[in-house]
Amino acid sequence: MTATSSDIQQISQQVQAASQPFQQLRNHIHQVVVGQDDLLNKMMIGMLANGHLLIEGVPGLAKTLAVSCLAQGVDTGFQRIQFTPDLLPADLIGTLIYQPNDSEFVVNKGPIFSNIILADEINRAPAKVQSALLEAMQERQVTIGKDTFSLPDPFLVLATQNPIEQEGTYPLPEAQVDRFMLKVVVNYPTQDQERLILDRMASTEPIADIPPVMDPTAIASARRIVDQIYMDKQVGDYIVSLIQATRQPETISNELAELIDYGASPRATICLALCAKANAFLEGRGYVVPQDVKDIAMDVLRHRVLPTYEAEAENKTSVELVQTILDHVPVP
Repeated sequence: MTATSSDIQQISQQVQAASQPFQQLRNHIHQVVVGQDDLLNKMMIGMLANGHLLIEGVPGLAKTLAVSCLAQGVDTGFQRIQFTPDLLPADLIGTLIYQPNDSEFVVNKGPIFSNIILADEINRAPAKVQSALLEAMQERQVTIGKDTFSLPDPFLVLATQNPIEQEGTYPLPEAQVDRFMLKVVVNYPTQDQERLILDRMASTEPIADIPPVMDPTAIASARRIVDQIYMDKQVGDYIVSLIQATRQPETISNELAELIDYGASPRATICLALCAKANAFLEGRGYVVPQDVKDIAMDVLRHRVLPTYEAEAENKTSVELVQTILDHVPVP
């Protein structure tokens, strides 16, 4: 994409105007949710880039609360689905119910037919249920009986995983994990944040609702502007170099090559570019800078770069491997 300075300036003006409601939404959510800036930022990036999030964190870190507040602020549908080992695909997408009075089957749509879906503890459900959800995520449609139904727009899945309790879980296969645009790790709050949580939340009164600041049409409009954000050829080359380095780690060092089993797919290249544009949008810029790529690269790549047995034996995580690549690939 080529653009003149006047084109970039015009796009920047559109971005600054269109990003204001998102800043307002973030401020409203922060009146309820303490901290978790990274989670809120990545949820908005996922919404703008039309991608889904895999959220990993221990219970009690306000993951559900943050997603609920996001849905309230966008004035759109929200469904929380608790994944359990006995869950069936029909419990998720719906089924056909026989009506004896009319002697015909009627479609009963499941909870997947909403805008923002919180798939709580996705790895507790068996493979068939995970496949049903991930098919809906990829195709943006589900089939019940002979009929195919389109899912509403926007459609955003935020799936959570508990990293500490693995008994009774079904780990997501790598091919399915790759469908998630971002994997966000939610950490404990700082001491000051926890003190503020105590002051704000230690009450039997229900938490106040977030006032809506935008509707789904505003999301669609913002996405069109995100698509127009300028990305220089050098930034695009930087993204490709990062992805190639995950597949050919020997270009960085032979030691790294022994630690990476599989690198990122071309889907990661697309996701990294889209997320970098969305990050620039939230920053109020009409152009992408290399820092946008670096800010989002870890969340795009941490679940796509698979360590070898040697790496696991040395307690090397995918996060460390991705960080090594980020440190060594030249920044334009």
